[in-house]
Amino acid sequence: MKTIPLSAITSRGETYSNSHWGSVFSAIILTAGMLTVVQVVVERPLLLADRFFPGMGWIEILVLSLYAGFLTPKILNPKTSVRWRTILWLTFSVIFFSQLILGIFGFTTFLMSGVLHYPVPGLIVAGPIYRGENFFMPILFGSTLFFIGPAWCSYFCYLGGWDLLASQHVKRPRPLSKWRRPRQIAILVLVVGGALYLRFSGVPISIVSRLVALFGLGGLFIIIFLSRRYGSMIHCISYCPIGLVANIFGKISPFRIKIDSSCTSCGSCSMVCRYDALKPENIERKKTGLSCTLCGDCIDSCTNNYIHYSFPGLSPQAARTLFIIIVVSFHAVSIGVARI
Repeated sequence: MKTIPLSAITSRGETYSNSHWGSVFSAIILTAGMLTVVQVVVERPLLLADRFFPGMGWIEILVLSLYAGFLTPKILNPKTSVRWRTILWLTFSVIFFSQLILGIFGFTTFLMSGVLHYPVPGLIVAGPIYRGENFFMPILFGSTLFFIGPAWCSYFCYLGGWDLLASQHVKRPRPLSKWRRPRQIAILVLVVGGALYLRFSGVPISIVSRLVALFGLGGLFIIIFLSRRYGSMIHCISYCPIGLVANIFGKISPFRIKIDSSCTSCGSCSMVCRYDALKPENIERKKTGLSCTLCGDCIDSCTNNYIHYSFPGLSPQAARTLFIIIVVSFHAVSIGVARI
């Protein structure tokens, strides 16, 4: 795997050494490979192009693969990575919700299963438990955790990007309650237990739909009012049960963000972390908190390069390159297959 040496970036942050083409090519091939598996193995057409024009899914694969190649150097460049991560994230969210709106107005071809579901992240776990079937999204979510850990919460969640924008209303995150994590655990238990209860108790689907809608509206309220007030992504780190699942089970991925022992604890990383993962005690211990999603914003904020990605056997630069290639490829694949 070719890497992009940081020293190869010019003062404008736009020009790379020739080695970046290896990363671009890798992202293209990885994206094309994953989408080809979807195209060949899955019986029901998942790619939209195939649903409207049979056989055109291969053209969509080509377009999405080139798109991944275009994004890779944008995210790898430390001077543009934060901005392009936000663009990447919101692009997926806009496409996701656009398809949802079309589905609401009767264009069911845009829906994955042809049936409308609520766009509540917690339903990735609760929905299949309640229905007892349709485990595609949990499988997609689980594969993301395996390869890039909790980065699902900082690159792919269709509500997380909006939570990020709301949190940026405050320049510096404010301290949060020590009960933040217990509350999130309680919500996860309630959602899973509630799904099991509703499945076996015979509660009418009309009531279940209202409960799901209320849960989703509660999340929107938190994004609009609490995330904007505290400068942290309160929905993601205190309310969303999927966020907690990603934080815990994302540890199966070997990717980590490491803080060097030479860190001076200046706190510049804390000012950009919206996940409450770089509190003073975390920096003092030289270890990010459980809620870290590997977004990488802290890496670009550290002028002395004391924070970096790590992967067994790889240098920090190589670990970052590998991580971004996988993230961007998964993003392009998700645009093709992740729908409501």
